[in-house]
Amino acid sequence: MSHREASTNYEEKYTLKELLQKIGEWYNYLVSKWVTIILLAIAGGISGFIYFSFQKPVYRAITTFVLEESDKAGGGLAQYAGLASMAGIDLGGGGGGLFQGDNIPELYKSRSMIEKTLLTEVKFGGKPGLLIDAYIDFNQLKEKWAKKNNIHDVHFLKMSDTSFRSSSGKSRVQDSLLGTIVKDINKNYLDVSKPDKKLNIIQVEVKSKNEAFSKMLNEQLVENVNDFYIQTKTKKQSASIAILQHKTDSVLAVLNGAIFSAASIVDATPNLNSARQAQRIAPVQRSQVTTETNKAVLSELKKNLELSKLNLLKETPLIQVVDAPILPLEIKRISPLIGCAIGMVLAAFLTVFFLLIRKTVVDTLK
Repeated sequence: MSHREASTNYEEKYTLKELLQKIGEWYNYLVSKWVTIILLAIAGGISGFIYFSFQKPVYRAITTFVLEESDKAGGGLAQYAGLASMAGIDLGGGGGGLFQGDNIPELYKSRSMIEKTLLTEVKFGGKPGLLIDAYIDFNQLKEKWAKKNNIHDVHFLKMSDTSFRSSSGKSRVQDSLLGTIVKDINKNYLDVSKPDKKLNIIQVEVKSKNEAFSKMLNEQLVENVNDFYIQTKTKKQSASIAILQHKTDSVLAVLNGAIFSAASIVDATPNLNSARQAQRIAPVQRSQVTTETNKAVLSELKKNLELSKLNLLKETPLIQVVDAPILPLEIKRISPLIGCAIGMVLAAFLTVFFLLIRKTVVDTLK
């Protein structure tokens, strides 16, 4: 064995021996301080018990629903696509490519959806008001804002039904406060998840220290997001149906006009001279041709209209609520006894850590 290898083995053994000695010193030192550790652990346990005893309970409002996606294949309706295209109508697809079921959780977290929900009028405590006003009240934000000159008199208005954002009465300060509140709700109040990744079961949970707010925010948010999701998925198909319905009504009006015109011509010439038959036959036959042509067009349009309505039903996703929040809500709260145990363990750990650091520093200085 070389001198270098022997020296290395000696240093490793010596370092291990020193480490064991140091651990023994720390152990003996902590044993000598057992009274201090126990007293501080008891103090931590008492503090934890008191702290969690006065903590307000958190109310959990949970909605679980099943999302059944529409059939994207189109089935037997594909054979009618050519007929529909002649009328300028698209029978296929719907809004299937725009959103998938996995995107619904992201919709719940979007600013537009949360903002629309907060600016929805509900009955809170028997009185009509906005959800955002309830949030401001139980979080005592008005007292905090009163100290700031630029936001002490801020108030919010009900959101317009035709737009996610109401332009009336909005200011830069209001937008800023709304953005802050939306971030807080996303971070501390709202949780959207899929308990099973293989199933289209979605769970929406709202938790807050106000029971009524948790329930109403959950219900209104679920309603707004699901309505928006369905409308977006079926928007293209609904527009096609509206166009096709308009064309059908137009052709029907022309057809009725042609029939009425032919009858009017006959009534206008009751005792027509046999030598002047052209005055009656030509207009009547022209009206009959128009009538027959429009009958054929109307028949195809009505067929395509019914097919489009059927396809709309197939493209509309089914959202079935399985469980909805009911009062009293489930309470999420840490027991004072558990809080006492947490306080004792945390205080003991911090005490041991502080004592070891103190001893290490003192030994190093010596």
